[in-house]
Amino acid sequence: MNEKRLVNEFCKLVSIDSPSFHERKMADVLKGYLEELGFEVCEDNAGEIYNSECGNLYGYLEGTMEGEPILFSAHMDTVAPAIGKKAVLKEDGRIESDGTTVLGADDLSGIVAILEAIRSLKENNIPHRGIEVLFTIAEEPYLRGSEVFDYSKIRSKEAYVLDLSGPIGGAAHIAPSIIKIEAEIKGKASHAGFAPEMGLNAIVLASKVISRLKLGRIDEETTANIGIITGGLATNIVPDSCKIQGEVRSTNHEKALEEAENIKSIFTETIRELGGNCQVDIIIGQYAYAVKDDHRVIKRYEKVCNELNIPFQLNRTFGGSDNNNFFRHGINGIVIACAMNQVHSCNEYTTVQDLMKVTCIVQKLMTSKE
Repeated sequence: MNEKRLVNEFCKLVSIDSPSFHERKMADVLKGYLEELGFEVCEDNAGEIYNSECGNLYGYLEGTMEGEPILFSAHMDTVAPAIGKKAVLKEDGRIESDGTTVLGADDLSGIVAILEAIRSLKENNIPHRGIEVLFTIAEEPYLRGSEVFDYSKIRSKEAYVLDLSGPIGGAAHIAPSIIKIEAEIKGKASHAGFAPEMGLNAIVLASKVISRLKLGRIDEETTANIGIITGGLATNIVPDSCKIQGEVRSTNHEKALEEAENIKSIFTETIRELGGNCQVDIIIGQYAYAVKDDHRVIKRYEKVCNELNIPFQLNRTFGGSDNNNFFRHGINGIVIACAMNQVHSCNEYTTVQDLMKVTCIVQKLMTSKE
């Protein structure tokens, strides 16, 4: 591996703005890289579907050794604040932003690890399996890019998704369904000073509903949360509308649906009792999956970690990734730790040492024999 090149490329990609649905510049750079490395590259129509700047980027590189191809994936978008990112390299090897934006290690650390592993293979003429790469758009807003990808293009039956925080060597093989709940409560407006008794306060109605909900950790598999409440026009108007957004997560999809329906019922019944009206929508953001812990995709990863003297740890996650959609289309994959820390914050950081470690892991996966 070329450590200097790896770090320079990471810093370069950080400087490219790529918020969700605005990944055009990033896709153009990555497409050029893949073509230089000998990949057959194509961009799908996800951009047209979402009326955004570009689609998912897919590439295939023919193998030079026996073994089925393997898919490696990372997403091109970054969460806000993501405009004007700058990577700051510290003397101790820590890389962070200037504090005004996220760094974008989620998921640029995964992208550069994949690219550097392939470059090193090509430069040193190291035999490798067939390699498929999928760089997706709009992963952060409920996996929108991978949701519409045409999986008939994929030859691999197994995948490694570089999109997990935590110590290198960690991997997630279980992830939840995430179901979004959006409710709009209708009351009746009136003047809050002259005729408050003529109104029906939609915010008060909402508070009474929320007080009846069980939120937080429902059980070891399931969580529920109300995260956003908006309503009202002025302090002297009894608000006639209030909007609420929340979510349910569970590693059991049916349980997630059941809990979401239960919340919907509490909303509708409570609001009806109080004389208001309510519209509740349930939106499935992603579907739960579980890969058996003795599956080959996990055992291969464990073997590679052991060979590199990197502690292996298999976990479940309560976050989502493109792997949720891969599993729905018959691809068994795991999400591997890829040198991202304190993600979704301006304190996000990575380290040169961890970037090198995950790159070594990726290359060994690409050259594995079994």
